[in-house]
Amino acid sequence: MVQVLSKLTPIPIGCDFYVHPWTDSCLEATMGLYIQSIVYSLRLYGSVYLLALLMQGRVPRRRDIKKTILGILQSATFLSGTAFGYSLFLCTLRRLLGNFNVVTASFMPAFLSSVFAILIERPSRRTLLSLYVSNVATETIWNMLVYRNMVKPIPYGQVAIFAASISVLLTIFRSGLHAKEEKRIDPMFKILRFIIGTHEEKVPSQTSQSNTIHRETESVNDSSRWGTTWRPRKKKTNFVFALINQALRVYKQIINKIKCCDRHTVCPHPFSCLYYTIQGSTKMFSIGLSIQLVLKLVLNMQVLFKNPKRFSGVIFRRDTIKLASFLAGSCGIFRAISCLLRRTTGKDSSMYAIPAGLLAGVAFSQYPDKTIALYVMWKTLQIAYNLGIDHGYVPKVPGFNLLLYCFSTAMLFHVALLEPQNLRSSYWKFLCNISGGRVACMDRSAFEPWGLGTMEGLAQTIERTKTPKVVQFLGIKW
Repeated sequence: MVQVLSKLTPIPIGCDFYVHPWTDSCLEATMGLYIQSIVYSLRLYGSVYLLALLMQGRVPRRRDIKKTILGILQSATFLSGTAFGYSLFLCTLRRLLGNFNVVTASFMPAFLSSVFAILIERPSRRTLLSLYVSNVATETIWNMLVYRNMVKPIPYGQVAIFAASISVLLTIFRSGLHAKEEKRIDPMFKILRFIIGTHEEKVPSQTSQSNTIHRETESVNDSSRWGTTWRPRKKKTNFVFALINQALRVYKQIINKIKCCDRHTVCPHPFSCLYYTIQGSTKMFSIGLSIQLVLKLVLNMQVLFKNPKRFSGVIFRRDTIKLASFLAGSCGIFRAISCLLRRTTGKDSSMYAIPAGLLAGVAFSQYPDKTIALYVMWKTLQIAYNLGIDHGYVPKVPGFNLLLYCFSTAMLFHVALLEPQNLRSSYWKFLCNISGGRVACMDRSAFEPWGLGTMEGLAQTIERTKTPKVVQFLGIKW
């Protein structure tokens, strides 16, 4: 049994034993990692930027191509610079101090490399990167607390986080504080506008009867256009076509009657509250289902080409409607609760978004995802912090997003080396890919006396993620 020592106890080992046991040269190890990370970074950001260019939906101009190439090179330099600086500072601190301690074993080198690397990246991407690594770091810190039995896992904890965060965002959305300038609207509010609808975006200052008049006019026009009864044509028509035509007429009449149901005067939407709720739910359900079907077809394209009989097994599964159920439930519940509160109180208020958002967030249980929940939480904190600065409630801390990025990245690198079992699998695979497997091959056995279960955690992580413990250089295994 290994004797557990204090975390402050330094470990007098060389960097050729811990950092790069596959070579005795610090320079060779650093440059090998740097070249490997450059190739991976160019491939990664090349795909990201090219996809963004194609999603513009138009033929790229010369200026767009130039901007894309420069963006790829800048982002690749940032990411590979992090890997280069990490290896460089690991060896440099070892030579200066003569040992490794719990801070210099991974945290401090990662922090220092992040400080220099993030300054290379475009300022417009720094906040996004900060939110991402903070998201992963938050989950990692929670896993560390659970591993130490300091906290216990909370059932549906991600649902509670999402519901609380989305209720705050929807309150800001309904208050209109986010919409000072259309060009400066945060993308999160554009997503809410798409899901919840434009009618809930801002509480109107006064109620108008124009919606009611518009609703009644449309209802009359629909009735006169489609008629109240179906009369067969004199000409002979196909029976199937006539049946479909009749079904469409019945469907239109049902929708028309739902539209003409009661609507409170303070409700900002046209037509009835029932139609408003059903229309939003069905729209988001169809969009969510379409997204899931497309993703399943794309991700399983190779399997379906080899064996088309597996089509039904891939498509017709319960998890296919999870995203659709979440989107439809969120939209429908929020609209229904908002209309109910307006009917009950006889007025409209942005504060109604708090109970409506909390109840709508329950639909997240149909599609629970820690990454989404934590991202929405951090996005809410960022937006609330920016609003606090704009209104003078909190002081502006220069470089706060940079500091948050560096600290979160350093925490993730620290856990990856000393407690890999607590790291998110996707981030571990990312570190293995960018380092060519070097992060898995670093010899951590000397740190066992700290009692962190490092070697056992490494073995569990490699088994869980199916990542080989082999050093690679440009695809060649060493």
